[in-house]
Amino acid sequence: MKYYLVAGEASGDLHGANLMKALKAEDSAAVFRYFGGDKMAAEGGELVKHYADMAFMGFTEVVLNLRTIFRNLKACKEDILNWKPDVLILIDFPGFNLKIAEFAKAHGIKVCYYISPKVWAWNQKRVLKIKKVVDHMFCILPFEVDFYRTWGMHVDYVGNPLLDEIAQFIPDTAFRQKNQLGNQKIIALLPGSRKQEIERLLPVMLSVVENHADYLFAIAAAPTFTAEYYQQFIGNKNVVLLFNNTYNLLHHAHAAIVASGTATLETALFRVPQVVVYKGGALSIAIARILVKIKFISLVNLIVDQKIVTELIQEDCNPQTVDQELSLILEGTGRSEMLNHYEALLARMGKPGASAKTAVLIRTYLQ
Repeated sequence: MKYYLVAGEASGDLHGANLMKALKAEDSAAVFRYFGGDKMAAEGGELVKHYADMAFMGFTEVVLNLRTIFRNLKACKEDILNWKPDVLILIDFPGFNLKIAEFAKAHGIKVCYYISPKVWAWNQKRVLKIKKVVDHMFCILPFEVDFYRTWGMHVDYVGNPLLDEIAQFIPDTAFRQKNQLGNQKIIALLPGSRKQEIERLLPVMLSVVENHADYLFAIAAAPTFTAEYYQQFIGNKNVVLLFNNTYNLLHHAHAAIVASGTATLETALFRVPQVVVYKGGALSIAIARILVKIKFISLVNLIVDQKIVTELIQEDCNPQTVDQELSLILEGTGRSEMLNHYEALLARMGKPGASAKTAVLIRTYLQ
Protein backbone atom coordinates (compact mmCIF):
# COMPACT_ATOMS: atom_id res chain seq x y z
CA MET A 1 0.00 0.00 0.00
CA LYS A 2 1.18 3.55 -0.76
CA TYR A 3 1.37 5.89 2.25
CA TYR A 4 1.96 9.64 1.88
CA LEU A 5 2.91 11.38 5.14
CA VAL A 6 3.25 15.08 5.94
CA ALA A 7 5.19 16.22 9.01
CA GLY A 8 6.38 19.82 9.32
CA GLU A 9 8.43 19.87 12.53
CA ALA A 10 11.10 17.91 14.41
CA SER A 11 8.53 16.24 16.68
CA GLY A 12 6.44 15.26 13.66
CA ASP A 13 9.52 13.74 12.05
CA LEU A 14 10.09 11.61 15.15
CA HIS A 15 6.47 10.44 15.39
CA GLY A 16 6.28 9.92 11.64
CA ALA A 17 9.35 7.69 11.69
CA ASN A 18 7.90 5.54 14.47
CA LEU A 19 4.58 5.26 12.64
CA MET A 20 6.36 4.24 9.43
CA LYS A 21 8.21 1.54 11.34
CA ALA A 22 4.90 0.28 12.78
CA LEU A 23 3.18 0.37 9.37
CA LYS A 24 5.98 -1.73 7.88
CA ALA A 25 5.34 -4.32 10.58
CA GLU A 26 1.65 -4.43 9.56
CA ASP A 27 2.13 -4.12 5.81
CA SER A 28 5.12 -5.82 4.19
CA ALA A 29 4.31 -4.06 0.89
CA ALA A 30 4.29 -0.57 2.44
CA VAL A 31 5.74 2.20 0.26
CA PHE A 32 6.33 5.70 1.65
CA ARG A 33 6.66 9.22 0.28
CA TYR A 34 6.66 12.20 2.61
CA PHE A 35 7.36 15.70 3.77
CA GLY A 36 9.42 15.12 6.92
CA GLY A 37 12.96 14.87 8.20
CA ASP A 38 16.03 12.73 8.79
CA LYS A 39 14.34 10.24 11.12
CA MET A 40 11.64 9.48 8.57
CA ALA A 41 14.27 9.23 5.84
CA ALA A 42 16.06 6.58 7.90
CA GLU A 43 12.93 4.42 7.66
CA GLY A 44 13.07 4.38 3.85
CA GLY A 45 10.82 5.73 1.13
CA GLU A 46 11.37 9.12 -0.48
CA LEU A 47 11.74 12.44 1.33
CA VAL A 48 10.22 15.17 -0.84
CA LYS A 49 10.85 18.19 1.39
CA HIS A 50 12.62 18.60 4.75
CA TYR A 51 10.72 20.17 7.64
CA ALA A 52 13.59 22.64 8.14
CA ASP A 53 12.19 24.51 5.13
CA MET A 54 8.64 24.53 6.51
CA ALA A 55 8.51 25.36 10.24
CA PHE A 56 7.62 28.95 11.10
CA MET A 57 6.71 29.97 14.64
CA GLY A 58 4.08 32.51 15.72
CA PHE A 59 1.60 34.71 13.88
CA THR A 60 4.08 37.33 12.69
CA GLU A 61 6.64 34.77 11.51
CA VAL A 62 3.95 33.01 9.47
CA VAL A 63 2.87 36.28 7.85
CA LEU A 64 6.46 37.16 6.96
CA ASN A 65 6.94 33.79 5.27
CA LEU A 66 3.60 33.42 3.50
CA ARG A 67 5.18 33.18 0.05
CA THR A 68 7.30 30.20 1.10
CA ILE A 69 4.32 28.54 2.81
CA PHE A 70 2.15 28.87 -0.30
CA ARG A 71 4.96 27.45 -2.46
CA ASN A 72 5.23 24.47 -0.11
CA LEU A 73 1.46 23.92 -0.16
CA LYS A 74 1.38 23.97 -3.95
CA ALA A 75 4.31 21.55 -4.21
CA CYS A 76 2.74 19.16 -1.71
CA LYS A 77 -0.63 19.12 -3.47
CA GLU A 78 0.93 18.50 -6.88
CA ASP A 79 3.13 15.72 -5.53
CA ILE A 80 0.21 13.96 -3.84
CA LEU A 81 -1.83 14.03 -7.06
CA ASN A 82 1.09 12.76 -9.13
CA TRP A 83 1.90 9.90 -6.74
CA LYS A 84 -1.72 8.82 -6.09
CA PRO A 85 -1.34 7.36 -2.55
CA ASP A 86 -3.82 4.92 -1.02
CA VAL A 87 -3.93 7.08 2.09
CA LEU A 88 -2.66 10.45 3.25
CA ILE A 89 -1.37 10.53 6.86
CA LEU A 90 -1.04 14.02 8.31
CA ILE A 91 1.00 14.52 11.49
CA ASP A 92 0.15 17.56 13.64
CA PHE A 93 1.25 20.84 11.87
CA PRO A 94 -2.38 22.00 11.47
CA GLY A 95 -1.95 25.33 9.66
CA PHE A 96 -0.47 23.46 6.72
CA ASN A 97 -2.00 20.02 7.08
CA LEU A 98 -5.66 21.00 7.32
CA LYS A 99 -5.32 22.69 3.92
CA ILE A 100 -3.72 19.54 2.55
CA ALA A 101 -6.53 17.45 4.10
CA GLU A 102 -9.18 19.56 2.38
CA PHE A 103 -7.40 19.22 -0.95
CA ALA A 104 -6.95 15.45 -0.62
CA LYS A 105 -10.55 14.87 0.43
CA ALA A 106 -11.76 16.84 -2.61
CA HIS A 107 -9.73 14.48 -4.79
CA GLY A 108 -11.08 11.30 -3.21
CA ILE A 109 -7.99 10.42 -1.16
CA LYS A 110 -8.48 8.86 2.29
CA VAL A 111 -7.23 11.17 5.05
CA CYS A 112 -5.91 10.00 8.42
CA TYR A 113 -4.71 12.55 10.96
CA TYR A 114 -2.21 11.49 13.61
CA ILE A 115 -1.80 13.89 16.54
CA SER A 116 -4.79 16.20 16.60
CA PRO A 117 -4.58 19.92 15.93
CA LYS A 118 -5.03 21.82 19.19
CA VAL A 119 -8.56 22.88 18.29
CA TRP A 120 -9.51 22.78 21.96
CA ALA A 121 -7.20 25.74 22.59
CA TRP A 122 -8.79 28.28 20.25
CA ASN A 123 -11.34 28.56 17.43
CA GLN A 124 -13.05 25.32 18.40
CA LYS A 125 -15.40 25.58 15.43
CA ARG A 126 -12.52 24.25 13.33
CA VAL A 127 -13.80 20.83 14.43
CA LEU A 128 -16.63 21.28 11.93
CA LYS A 129 -14.07 21.49 9.12
CA ILE A 130 -12.10 18.56 10.50
CA LYS A 131 -15.25 16.42 10.49
CA LYS A 132 -15.63 17.13 6.76
CA VAL A 133 -12.05 16.62 5.58
CA VAL A 134 -10.57 13.99 7.94
CA ASP A 135 -11.72 10.38 7.75
CA HIS A 136 -9.99 9.16 10.92
CA MET A 137 -8.40 11.14 13.76
CA PHE A 138 -5.88 9.54 16.12
CA CYS A 139 -5.34 11.54 19.33
CA ILE A 140 -2.41 11.39 21.73
CA LEU A 141 -3.86 13.41 24.62
CA PRO A 142 -6.53 11.66 26.71
CA PHE A 143 -8.81 14.69 27.17
CA GLU A 144 -9.17 15.12 23.39
CA VAL A 145 -11.58 12.17 23.09
CA ASP A 146 -14.19 13.89 25.28
CA PHE A 147 -13.60 17.21 23.56
CA TYR A 148 -14.32 15.80 20.10
CA ARG A 149 -17.30 13.86 21.44
CA THR A 150 -18.95 17.13 22.46
CA TRP A 151 -18.79 18.11 18.78
CA GLY A 152 -20.27 14.81 17.64
CA MET A 153 -17.05 13.35 16.28
CA HIS A 154 -15.58 9.96 17.12
CA VAL A 155 -11.79 9.86 17.48
CA ASP A 156 -9.36 7.20 18.70
CA TYR A 157 -7.05 7.75 21.67
CA VAL A 158 -3.93 5.75 20.86
CA GLY A 159 -1.73 6.74 23.80
CA ASN A 160 1.18 9.14 23.53
CA PRO A 161 4.14 8.36 21.24
CA LEU A 162 6.53 9.92 23.75
CA LEU A 163 5.82 6.92 25.97
CA ASP A 164 7.08 4.72 23.13
CA GLU A 165 10.25 6.76 22.74
CA ILE A 166 11.05 6.71 26.43
CA ALA A 167 10.24 3.00 26.75
CA GLN A 168 12.74 2.27 23.95
CA PHE A 169 15.42 4.54 25.39
CA ILE A 170 18.48 2.77 26.78
CA PRO A 171 20.59 5.09 28.96
CA ASP A 172 24.26 5.42 28.08
CA THR A 173 26.08 4.20 31.18
CA ALA A 174 29.18 6.14 30.15
CA PHE A 175 27.28 9.38 29.47
CA ARG A 176 28.85 11.39 32.30
CA GLN A 177 32.33 10.14 31.54
CA LYS A 178 32.09 10.73 27.78
CA ASN A 179 30.94 14.31 28.28
CA GLN A 180 33.20 15.07 31.27
CA LEU A 181 30.23 15.90 33.48
CA GLY A 182 31.78 14.79 36.77
CA ASN A 183 29.53 14.04 39.74
CA GLN A 184 27.73 17.38 40.10
CA LYS A 185 23.94 17.49 40.02
CA ILE A 186 22.81 18.64 36.59
CA ILE A 187 20.30 21.33 35.65
CA ALA A 188 19.13 20.78 32.08
CA LEU A 189 18.31 23.71 29.82
CA LEU A 190 15.93 22.90 26.95
CA PRO A 191 15.48 26.11 24.93
CA GLY A 192 13.70 24.52 21.97
CA SER A 193 14.74 23.83 18.40
CA ARG A 194 13.62 26.97 16.57
CA LYS A 195 15.90 29.95 16.12
CA GLN A 196 13.32 32.43 17.44
CA GLU A 197 12.67 30.58 20.68
CA ILE A 198 16.36 29.85 21.33
CA GLU A 199 17.26 33.51 20.95
CA ARG A 200 14.42 34.64 23.21
CA LEU A 201 14.73 31.99 25.90
CA LEU A 202 18.34 30.83 26.17
CA PRO A 203 19.74 34.15 27.48
CA VAL A 204 17.15 34.11 30.29
CA MET A 205 17.92 30.48 31.11
CA LEU A 206 21.66 31.17 31.22
CA SER A 207 21.17 34.21 33.48
CA VAL A 208 20.68 31.93 36.50
CA VAL A 209 23.91 29.93 36.09
CA GLU A 210 26.06 32.03 38.44
CA ASN A 211 23.46 31.77 41.21
CA HIS A 212 23.79 27.97 41.39
CA ALA A 213 27.52 27.24 41.42
CA ASP A 214 26.97 23.84 43.07
CA TYR A 215 25.16 22.60 39.97
CA LEU A 216 26.34 21.86 36.44
CA PHE A 217 24.20 23.41 33.69
CA ALA A 218 23.85 21.59 30.37
CA ILE A 219 22.06 22.70 27.21
CA ALA A 220 20.13 20.24 25.05
CA ALA A 221 21.28 21.64 21.70
CA ALA A 222 19.30 21.29 18.47
CA PRO A 223 21.28 19.48 15.74
CA THR A 224 20.25 22.09 13.17
CA PHE A 225 22.59 24.63 14.85
CA THR A 226 26.36 24.66 15.42
CA ALA A 227 28.31 24.83 18.66
CA GLU A 228 29.50 28.29 17.59
CA TYR A 229 25.91 29.47 17.37
CA TYR A 230 25.24 28.46 20.98
CA GLN A 231 28.58 29.79 22.18
CA GLN A 232 27.51 33.37 21.45
CA PHE A 233 24.95 33.01 24.25
CA ILE A 234 27.11 30.96 26.63
CA GLY A 235 30.14 33.26 26.61
CA ASN A 236 32.48 32.32 29.46
CA LYS A 237 29.84 30.64 31.62
CA ASN A 238 30.54 27.12 32.87
CA VAL A 239 27.90 25.41 30.74
CA VAL A 240 28.05 22.12 28.82
CA LEU A 241 26.63 21.85 25.31
CA LEU A 242 25.14 18.48 24.35
CA PHE A 243 23.95 17.55 20.86
CA ASN A 244 21.66 14.56 20.21
CA ASN A 245 21.66 13.61 23.86
CA THR A 246 18.44 15.04 25.27
CA TYR A 247 17.15 11.80 26.79
CA ASN A 248 20.49 10.96 28.38
CA LEU A 249 20.58 14.50 29.76
CA LEU A 250 17.06 14.20 31.21
CA HIS A 251 17.91 10.76 32.61
CA HIS A 252 20.70 12.37 34.66
CA ALA A 253 19.11 15.78 35.33
CA HIS A 254 18.18 16.94 38.81
CA ALA A 255 15.97 19.77 37.50
CA ALA A 256 15.28 21.59 34.23
CA ILE A 257 14.23 24.87 32.65
CA VAL A 258 12.19 24.01 29.58
CA ALA A 259 10.68 25.88 26.63
CA SER A 260 6.95 25.30 26.42
CA GLY A 261 6.16 22.49 24.01
CA THR A 262 6.57 18.73 23.73
CA ALA A 263 9.75 18.89 25.82
CA THR A 264 7.75 19.78 28.95
CA LEU A 265 5.95 16.45 28.74
CA GLU A 266 9.17 14.56 28.00
CA THR A 267 10.78 16.17 31.05
CA ALA A 268 7.85 15.15 33.24
CA LEU A 269 7.89 11.58 31.92
CA PHE A 270 11.54 11.41 33.00
CA ARG A 271 10.35 12.65 36.41
CA VAL A 272 12.55 15.76 36.31
CA PRO A 273 11.14 18.79 38.20
CA GLN A 274 10.95 21.74 35.81
CA VAL A 275 10.18 25.41 35.25
CA VAL A 276 8.37 26.06 31.96
CA VAL A 277 9.21 29.26 30.07
CA TYR A 278 7.93 30.91 26.92
CA LYS A 279 8.50 34.16 25.04
CA GLY A 280 7.00 35.11 21.70
CA GLY A 281 6.87 38.16 19.51
CA ALA A 282 4.86 40.99 21.07
CA LEU A 283 2.21 40.92 18.34
CA SER A 284 1.97 37.12 18.35
CA ILE A 285 1.45 37.05 22.12
CA ALA A 286 -1.12 39.86 22.01
CA ILE A 287 -3.14 37.96 19.40
CA ALA A 288 -2.77 34.67 21.29
CA ARG A 289 -4.05 36.23 24.52
CA ILE A 290 -7.20 37.26 22.69
CA LEU A 291 -7.77 33.99 20.85
CA VAL A 292 -6.45 31.23 23.10
CA LYS A 293 -9.00 29.99 25.62
CA ILE A 294 -7.06 27.58 27.83
CA LYS A 295 -5.86 27.89 31.41
CA PHE A 296 -2.35 26.52 30.77
CA ILE A 297 0.22 26.37 27.99
CA SER A 298 2.28 23.35 29.09
CA LEU A 299 1.11 19.86 28.19
CA VAL A 300 1.87 18.70 31.72
CA ASN A 301 -0.71 21.04 33.24
CA LEU A 302 -3.21 20.62 30.42
CA ILE A 303 -3.34 16.82 30.70
CA VAL A 304 -4.12 16.82 34.43
CA ASP A 305 -6.11 20.08 34.23
CA GLN A 306 -4.28 21.62 37.17
CA LYS A 307 -1.07 23.49 37.85
CA ILE A 308 1.75 21.01 38.37
CA VAL A 309 4.59 23.01 36.85
CA THR A 310 5.08 26.78 36.96
CA GLU A 311 4.64 28.54 33.61
CA LEU A 312 6.55 31.78 33.11
CA ILE A 313 5.23 33.52 30.02
CA GLN A 314 6.45 36.70 28.32
CA GLU A 315 7.19 39.39 30.96
CA ASP A 316 7.16 36.76 33.73
CA CYS A 317 10.00 35.00 31.91
CA ASN A 318 12.78 37.11 33.40
CA PRO A 319 16.03 36.25 35.23
CA GLN A 320 14.73 36.99 38.72
CA THR A 321 11.50 34.97 38.46
CA VAL A 322 13.10 32.04 36.65
CA ASP A 323 15.80 31.85 39.33
CA GLN A 324 13.22 32.04 42.11
CA GLU A 325 11.08 29.25 40.65
CA LEU A 326 14.10 27.08 39.89
CA SER A 327 15.28 27.38 43.50
CA LEU A 328 11.89 26.10 44.71
CA ILE A 329 12.24 22.77 42.88
CA LEU A 330 15.90 22.01 43.58
CA GLU A 331 15.19 20.73 47.08
CA GLY A 332 12.39 20.66 49.68
CA THR A 333 8.61 20.46 49.46
CA GLY A 334 8.31 22.22 46.09
CA ARG A 335 10.37 19.46 44.55
CA SER A 336 8.62 16.55 46.31
CA GLU A 337 5.15 17.92 45.51
CA MET A 338 5.95 18.18 41.81
CA LEU A 339 7.32 14.64 41.73
CA ASN A 340 4.14 13.36 43.43
CA HIS A 341 1.98 15.15 40.85
CA TYR A 342 3.99 13.55 38.05
CA GLU A 343 2.72 10.13 39.18
CA ALA A 344 -0.89 11.23 38.57
CA LEU A 345 0.16 12.46 35.13
CA LEU A 346 1.77 9.12 34.29
CA ALA A 347 -1.34 7.23 35.36
CA ARG A 348 -3.49 9.34 33.06
CA MET A 349 -1.16 8.95 30.08
CA GLY A 350 -1.56 5.17 29.86
CA LYS A 351 0.97 2.73 28.40
CA PRO A 352 3.36 2.77 25.41
CA GLY A 353 2.30 1.52 21.99
CA ALA A 354 0.84 4.60 20.25
CA SER A 355 2.57 4.03 16.93
CA ALA A 356 1.68 0.34 16.78
CA LYS A 357 -1.94 0.97 17.75
CA THR A 358 -2.25 3.75 15.15
CA ALA A 359 -0.77 1.54 12.43
CA VAL A 360 -3.23 -1.26 13.22
CA LEU A 361 -6.17 1.14 13.17
CA ILE A 362 -5.10 2.71 9.86
CA ARG A 363 -4.83 -0.72 8.25
CA THR A 364 -8.16 -1.80 9.74
CA TYR A 365 -9.99 1.31 8.56
CA LEU A 366 -8.53 1.10 5.06
CA GLN A 367 -9.52 -2.55 4.70
